Amino acid sequence: MLPQEIIRCKRDKKELTSEQIFEFIAGIGNKSVSDVQVAAFTMAVLLNGLNNRETVDLTLAMRDSGDKMEWHGFDKPIVDKHSSGGVGDKVSLMLAPILAACDVYVPMIAGRGLGHTGGTIDKLEAIPNYNTQADKDLFRQTVKNVGCAIIGQTASLAPADKKIYAIRDVCATVESIPLITSSILSKKLAAGLQYLVMDLKCGNGAFMNNFDDAKALAQSIVDVANGAGTKTRAVLTDMNQVLGTSVGNALEVEEAVQYLQYKNIDSRLDMVTRTLCQELLVKCKRCSDENEANNLIEKVIVSGAALEKFSAMVNALGGPVDFVENYAKYLPHSSYTKPIFADQSGYISAMDTRAIGLSIIEMKGGRTAPEQKLDLATGYSEFAQIGDYVDNQKPLAIVHYQSEEQYDKAKQILLAAIKITENKPEIQNPILLKI
Repeated sequence: MLPQEIIRCKRDKKELTSEQIFEFIAGIGNKSVSDVQVAAFTMAVLLNGLNNRETVDLTLAMRDSGDKMEWHGFDKPIVDKHSSGGVGDKVSLMLAPILAACDVYVPMIAGRGLGHTGGTIDKLEAIPNYNTQADKDLFRQTVKNVGCAIIGQTASLAPADKKIYAIRDVCATVESIPLITSSILSKKLAAGLQYLVMDLKCGNGAFMNNFDDAKALAQSIVDVANGAGTKTRAVLTDMNQVLGTSVGNALEVEEAVQYLQYKNIDSRLDMVTRTLCQELLVKCKRCSDENEANNLIEKVIVSGAALEKFSAMVNALGGPVDFVENYAKYLPHSSYTKPIFADQSGYISAMDTRAIGLSIIEMKGGRTAPEQKLDLATGYSEFAQIGDYVDNQKPLAIVHYQSEEQYDKAKQILLAAIKITENKPEIQNPILLKI
């Protein structure tokens, strides 16, 4: 079947057969389909869409383009969570060990920062010698022995997705919901998951700013994942402000460890983390309802069981044995720290979260080029939240920086990004919708 005829079919708004979709994706791997043809295909999909069955087929074809993880002999539910990306989003660092302590397996394949959003793998690389590129055998062994492992995507996992995404990125076809759905799920399905919860961020710090668009994407992911055999829920969460009180790679690892130590817990971060854990524990029938799940989550955090799982994972993947006890010794530190104070006292009523994420890139904590080496120490701690009162004693944030030029730029961005009002604003629940 000629690739151009498959493209023509979708161009003319016709429904593609399963055979056409699988043959086209197979052609990407064997190079019988050119980059130009991939670009034309993605544009046809962007303009004319795919129905649910077509999107399921596309997802499965991309999943089958490379290796697939299998979990034979693993006698507990295989679960995972995926986030669409946010600013200060360190949820994965706590969620994986919490769930492992709740007696399920969590094989998490995570990504690096994208645009203004941070990446779990970049954060973990702030831990000395942590192997984010572990091979399949070490990954399986760590999941089996510890209960969780977080590593980066391997080149052999859904390689068709990697190729298609790179082309979409340069030919203006990123925004297609069927293409976003298949891109996210092809990697997750290749990981052999039984249960998945999707954390879809919505707000000015998310890729999806519009609630209706975010809801449509969430529904698409749920429908396609369930259609492909992975039991899935989606939770829309608010990203109109920084999540937690830190932004920046090493600083977010520190906040995650303190959370697992049951110290310095930010309420919004706690609510998002617990909600996602609850959804998975109920979905996989480890718990009968949300209340039972929340009690179990509380137990494994307070008892230190979740912290022990995090420590064991770090150690199994090459990190220091005593990391959780001595994280301050091991994590990189910036040359300087200094607070930023608002120009006026009052309540924080809004923030431009995307601008705050971009300011991390200005401090070299995020990328402007794919292979760029990051400064993992820079960022913000003690970041004030919407509803907090700030004055000349209570700062907007503490900046961790390497030069006065970085500090001045960060101050300029934060003062412009954060709105102060006389009256305390209504506080937004971070859980917007469950699907």
